[in-house]
Amino acid sequence: MKRVKYLSKLKSKDIAGKTFFVRIDLNVDAASPADMFRLDAIIPTFKLLLRSGARIVTASHRGRPETYSTAESLAVFAPLISKRVGADVDFISAYRIGAAVKAIRASDASIILMENMRFFRGETENDPSFARALASCADMYVNDAFPVSHRKAASVSAITKFLPSYAGLRVESELCHLDAAMKRVKHPFTLVIGGAKTSDKIGVIDYFKNKADAILLGGGPANTFFAAKGVSVGSSLYDEGAVKIAKKNLLLGSLYLPSDTITSSGKILDVGLKTSNEYRKIILASNSVVWNGPLGLFQKERFARGTLAMWRAVMELAKRKPDALIVIGGGETVASMALLKTRRKLPENIFISTGGGAMLEYLSGKKLPGISALQNAK
Repeated sequence: MKRVKYLSKLKSKDIAGKTFFVRIDLNVDAASPADMFRLDAIIPTFKLLLRSGARIVTASHRGRPETYSTAESLAVFAPLISKRVGADVDFISAYRIGAAVKAIRASDASIILMENMRFFRGETENDPSFARALASCADMYVNDAFPVSHRKAASVSAITKFLPSYAGLRVESELCHLDAAMKRVKHPFTLVIGGAKTSDKIGVIDYFKNKADAILLGGGPANTFFAAKGVSVGSSLYDEGAVKIAKKNLLLGSLYLPSDTITSSGKILDVGLKTSNEYRKIILASNSVVWNGPLGLFQKERFARGTLAMWRAVMELAKRKPDALIVIGGGETVASMALLKTRRKLPENIFISTGGGAMLEYLSGKKLPGISALQNAK
């Protein structure tokens, strides 16, 4: 299989005068500063293209609409992108492909933002005819939407059959850091898994069970393993369908379950102080850390202490060991970074992945359709 081609390797003369279709991910809350991380992450790709004299047609999905919805329109993002790149953005409100293509060709703006891709028929079906129509608006294609690269969608996968295709700066950075986490970890290596979902994280635990020196569990995954041990979890969030798989990993010497928890109304909602201290010591002794998923219901202060303790631990590790490898991902995990209540720039050895499900699948050793499409592109 061919290697992914990176936009960063193109020379300015190969970019100048060309129109690039850039797939990004704006499946976020425009009113949430924490959610703006995904938008900020793709701005360097926009700036590189504009600096080199390119024109940009960009697209994203938002939510899971079955038809047009004002609440899920991308119109709100046009001024946000414009402010960040210092250029006007022409928003195309049409969500029928013929009308949209016509409007794009009539625009003389340097950046054109299309309406929510999921308003268009053919996007979620990965329809090649729809992808061909999208490709007719550009000379080259760039995937800078790592969070949706585990999905088969026309603007992520099928479009690569019709245009020379490249990974954007953000996708390149994601692949490099995640590859390092999979193949070039420095021991002791610690994996921290939390959050609400369990089934999509079992694969990561299975992949790393013979590679990680410690696997620290919290949230739904911890509750699922408690259930697998026969421990009552009351009405706590857990994945009944993943209990059988969890049982197979209970004897792992590297597996750590919370030794104490904080509960409310019969639900386990955070790890306790003893667990936080135990996990902190393990993290500070590590040379590599991969973390996906908060350890509790961090949105409520009473149940945020475990997750905050993890943030403080990885920040301290990064400061103590500048060569440590630290990769953190997942939408809720990134949002929980606000618990630090600091505007300081993160240490350079902490990489924040924009992906949630995509990060987990990639770390599980699965092939992502969006990345495979780039490898097999025109």
